[in-house]
Amino acid sequence: MRAPTRVPRKARVPERDVERTMTFAALAQAPDRRRTEARLLVLVVLITVFGYTYTGLSMGGLRPGGLAVFTAGMLFMTLVPHLVLRRYAPRADPLILPLATLLTGIGLVLLHRLDLTYAQTPRLKTAQAANGQLLWTVIGVMVCLAILLLLRDHRILQRYIYLTMVIALVLLMAPAFFGADMYGAKRWILLGPLSLQPGEFVKIMISVFFAGYLTVNRDALALAGRRVMGIQLPPGRQLAPIFTIWAISLLVLIFERDLGTSLIFFGVFVIMLYMATDRTSWVVCGLLMATVGAAVVGSLEPHVHGRVTAWLDPMRAFTKEGQAEHMSNQLAEALLSFGSGGISGSGLGQGHPELIGFAGNSDFILTTVGEELGLAGVMAVIMLYVLLAQRGLRVGLSARDPFGKLLAVGLSGALLLQVFVVSGGVTGLIPLTGKALPFLAKGGSSLVANWVMVALLLRISDRAQRRREPL
Repeated sequence: MRAPTRVPRKARVPERDVERTMTFAALAQAPDRRRTEARLLVLVVLITVFGYTYTGLSMGGLRPGGLAVFTAGMLFMTLVPHLVLRRYAPRADPLILPLATLLTGIGLVLLHRLDLTYAQTPRLKTAQAANGQLLWTVIGVMVCLAILLLLRDHRILQRYIYLTMVIALVLLMAPAFFGADMYGAKRWILLGPLSLQPGEFVKIMISVFFAGYLTVNRDALALAGRRVMGIQLPPGRQLAPIFTIWAISLLVLIFERDLGTSLIFFGVFVIMLYMATDRTSWVVCGLLMATVGAAVVGSLEPHVHGRVTAWLDPMRAFTKEGQAEHMSNQLAEALLSFGSGGISGSGLGQGHPELIGFAGNSDFILTTVGEELGLAGVMAVIMLYVLLAQRGLRVGLSARDPFGKLLAVGLSGALLLQVFVVSGGVTGLIPLTGKALPFLAKGGSSLVANWVMVALLLRISDRAQRRREPL
């Protein structure tokens, strides 16, 4: 009798060999990511140096005097971080650094263009901003590199979430007691010749705390409560965190008159809460509470009420009644600037952004883009922000640990919220908030904080491409 034919079993590859193979594959993909990044960074340098040169030729007919310094600064901003990423974060996202560098470079070009105009308008008494912004850019990039070198795993931050929140609350409330009242709001702390905006760093710290807190408590927060008008509301005892954050944001709005920081602070929490629990009811509760709080404070606090009034009727600032009430005409001038820009704009250096006043290089820098580069330029800048936020959200989706997911989403959400409140304010969509447009507007605190955000996203994205490893 013939023996049955033996069918060989499929060879099983040990799990350790699978992990090793995937690690080798990831290492093989790392040079491709860095090569893509290098090509994009070369394009960034060419675009920004061309814009800087064109501005000088357009406004003065001569090559700008600071071209060599500007070019050296752009080379430092691109070459050094790229080399650090090749060595210490080879799997990091290849688009985050080029997008952040391009936005920063565009901001330096715009500030240089505004400096040339402000120098010809001495009545505005506006100091030169481009050189100081370039210095703060170098500082911000160095801080970014230091974080990449020292923080080898973002999950270490989860150990210190409560300490981070305590520091964030101290920084958030410090301007109410020690801050300087400037331009109707108390968001600055003066340190000799320097001024610090703690709110710019608070948005990062609260993202770290919320990511750690929600990672631990998301199951309790995801519980369902009563159904009201077809919406499943969370249980009453689980509403305490959102009421606490809502109360803190209202205190900031009342004592510091800082509408922008209050909206970002509360909005980031609601976004991360929805990401952690996947419940629409938290978003509905957050929107209702934000609307009620803004309506109450807007009707009682004079500074916020004045901004709402100017938002409802900006052209009233040109009437006798508006001038008698000392209404600011900045929003009206901004709307006229956007209207005169049309689709393609008047050309870089050919507009009149000085009509807006001293805020042209800070709150209203986007109006320079709208007037001189037109609707096309504004949409291009907005798309750069959207792409940067999209890469951050993609990092969050690809991260394997819950803390990294929530932290990347929180940082990206904070960026989008700040862009929305600033661009919405200068275009008349919402009342003015006085916040700085990320990467573009003048402000050392904002610039350094944004580069800290870039460093954290790069570190999370690098970690997301690795296999699961014990902390």
